[in-house]
Amino acid sequence: MIIAQAPSATENAKEEITSAWDRTQLLIDNTIARLPSIILAIIIFIVFFFIARGVKYTIRRVTRHRRNARSLGMVLGRLAQGAIILIGAFVAMTIIIPSFKVGDLVNLLGISGVAVGFAFRDILQNFLAGILILLTEPFEINDQIVFKSFEGTVENIETRATTIRTYDGRRIVIPNAELFTNSVTVNTAFENRRIEYDFGIGYGDDIDEAKRLILEAINETEGVLQDPSPDVLVMELADFTVNIRGRWWIQPPRRADTLDFRDRVLTAVKNKLTANGVDMPFPTQQILFHDQTEETDGNRNRQREGWPAYGEVPKSRSIGGSLSRLIKNQSQNNNGDGNSSNASIIDK
Repeated sequence: MIIAQAPSATENAKEEITSAWDRTQLLIDNTIARLPSIILAIIIFIVFFFIARGVKYTIRRVTRHRRNARSLGMVLGRLAQGAIILIGAFVAMTIIIPSFKVGDLVNLLGISGVAVGFAFRDILQNFLAGILILLTEPFEINDQIVFKSFEGTVENIETRATTIRTYDGRRIVIPNAELFTNSVTVNTAFENRRIEYDFGIGYGDDIDEAKRLILEAINETEGVLQDPSPDVLVMELADFTVNIRGRWWIQPPRRADTLDFRDRVLTAVKNKLTANGVDMPFPTQQILFHDQTEETDGNRNRQREGWPAYGEVPKSRSIGGSLSRLIKNQSQNNNGDGNSSNASIIDK
């Protein structure tokens, strides 16, 4: 009779250690065997990396002095750099793992792309918007733009965000998706820019003479363009002024130039109108007092509240005249019968 004995715990441990050591040794042997391939793959990837950087800087240097192609050069440089690095990584992987195929890479990118897309949706949205902004060029670096409540000079356009420098020396970082999906005002899109301002003159002044003086003052201001020529237009018959709008063009259209020319033109126009006796009135109001205790109160034909409703306009009455007549009547009554009359009699 044969009796089988179960292996002891010590023997099981020895077998596991031996198996682990064999696997480790096999891994070390395979790594040593592939070490030349790994070193070659790293060298090739580094070469591709520097080639990508060289292509990027070459494209940017070629388009740097061309205003219309500057942003396009930035996009092409970054895309070329990314594509070359991706190719270098693929070549390095095929050297290290000979069985690695393009189909494996496509499957890997397809599966991971969905997960990355959900996790970094906003980042990818800003990236794509930045690419479109750089390609379509609605504005460029050094342009002065207005976006919502922000206004300033574009410092840099990146694939994620655009930075602008405000006129008071602050930096604003705006996501490209916001810029691409909202309205942006580009103040420096064209070489010339028109400035306008409304000047108020009195109703008693000669409109044609005032227009001539305003236009003359604008034309005499140094730096105002004559083509397109300045013009003046009556825009509004306001409460206390006749508003005449002066319009003129300047070059270049930057913020500092706009403020400078505005200051010069307004100073020249004000001095010209004042020197020629044209009134520039400030806000005034006319207050009409109405005696609510007069006999004609409620009679729209005779009641005076600015303009009567219809019929003959009643004569105006002053408070001072009514008080004088009241004192006179009281004096006459006191002298006539010696009694003070408490009644207030106002002559009509």
